[in-house]
Amino acid sequence: MGQTKRSDAILRDPVRRRLLRLLTAKGSNLRIASVAMGRNDACLQQFVYRGTPKVLAEDDREILAEHLGCRPELLKHGRSFRLSTRARRPPPSDAYSAPIGYSAVPEADVRMEPDAEAWNGELRETGEAWLFADSFIRHRLRADPGDLWMIEVDGDPMEPLLSSGDHILIDVSRTVPAPPGIFVIWDGIALVAKRIEHVPHSDPPRVVLKSLNPEYDSHERPATEVRVVDCVLWVSRRL
Repeated sequence: MGQTKRSDAILRDPVRRRLLRLLTAKGSNLRIASVAMGRNDACLQQFVYRGTPKVLAEDDREILAEHLGCRPELLKHGRSFRLSTRARRPPPSDAYSAPIGYSAVPEADVRMEPDAEAWNGELRETGEAWLFADSFIRHRLRADPGDLWMIEVDGDPMEPLLSSGDHILIDVSRTVPAPPGIFVIWDGIALVAKRIEHVPHSDPPRVVLKSLNPEYDSHERPATEVRVVDCVLWVSRRL
């Protein structure tokens, strides 16, 4: 039973799940990919199902990515990802495939697990992705596609700017609320969008968390106590 639980926990890891999806899309398997990396044929089997090693080494990621036709960052723990516009693409049935000149931005599932005590700091993929033109991301948003996620808004604190059911494009590399703007924060219960403004001349620094809906109060807190997750760049809304 203990081994089964450990295997289930390992397979919940987004990088390992993504590797299995990409292998299927490529028409490859763990043994073939292991040999292509110059490793023994059980190397990736142990990585996926036994958790050994915990993360892939940089050289292994580079070679494996070449075999799969994807960006090495797709196999890197600790960050989001995008597909290269120059890499060979998986078949169109893959959720993260994208035509040349576009990047696939993953949608995050921000719902808390029923038995979770706190957010662990990671964004989980829903399996869906949004396509954005690379030129739009680079020049209009001034962002790196690998730092972008889509999140569905739940609730009305930021109405009329953001309504429940809207989808917002967020940049997880921008966690410093300067200049003021709309950011997603962890408030100890859920991920919520707030306008964050610094309190002038405060020492130590303090910030004001504002909801645009007048039915919700604003709160002033020490800046060090606010866990900023990302900056909101763009919103999509159904009319």
